[in-house]
Amino acid sequence: MIALSDAVRRGTIPNAEIVLVFSDKADAKGINAAQERGIETLVIERRGRKREEHEAEFIAALKPYDVDLICLAGYMRLLSPCFIDAFPGRILNIHPSLLPSFPGLDAQRQAIAHGAKFSGCTVHFVDTTLDGGPIIAQRVVPILDNDTEVSLSERILEQEHLLYAEAVALVLSGETEIKGRRVVRTVGSKQEQ
Repeated sequence: MIALSDAVRRGTIPNAEIVLVFSDKADAKGINAAQERGIETLVIERRGRKREEHEAEFIAALKPYDVDLICLAGYMRLLSPCFIDAFPGRILNIHPSLLPSFPGLDAQRQAIAHGAKFSGCTVHFVDTTLDGGPIIAQRVVPILDNDTEVSLSERILEQEHLLYAEAVALVLSGETEIKGRRVVRTVGSKQEQ
C-alpha cells in the first residue's frame, strides 16, 4: 500500500488517486500508514461471519467510491465469487512467486524447498482460483545458494514494490486486455506493430 501510494504521489501511476484503504483488521499496517498519509480508511472486521456476509458489507461500502481498481496487498483470504463479480476485471493481487509456480502461502519457502533457481513476483487479476487469475506482469529474482526464506523474501519484496506500481499503471492506461488466460497490450505496443 505504501509503495502504491508513493508511486501515485510521484506520478509513476499517472492520473490516479487512492480513494480508500480497507481491511478486515483494525491493526493492519496499511490502515495506519494510510491514515498517516491522509487517505480515507475503512475497517470491517469479520466478527465470525461467513465470508459472503462479510464481503457483502465491503461491497456495499465500496460501491459509492466507483473505484477503477482494487489492489490487494496482504489480504490473506480468498475472495468469494460474489465479491469478484461485483468488481469484474478490477481486482489485482501481487504474489511473491512466478505464478503459476508456488501459489498460496509460504511461496518463498516452497521455492527454496523445491530447489528452484529463480523466484520472483507476479501481479495478476483476481479470479475465483487461488493465485490463478490472468498474469499482468512478473519480475524474476534469482535464488542464491545461501538464501533463506527471510533473505529471499526481502529481495522479492523490493521487486514487488516496483512491479505492482508498474502493473497498476499499465492496467489503468487502458492498453491491455484479457485474451483467454493472457493479458496482452493493445494500444501502441511493439507486439501490435
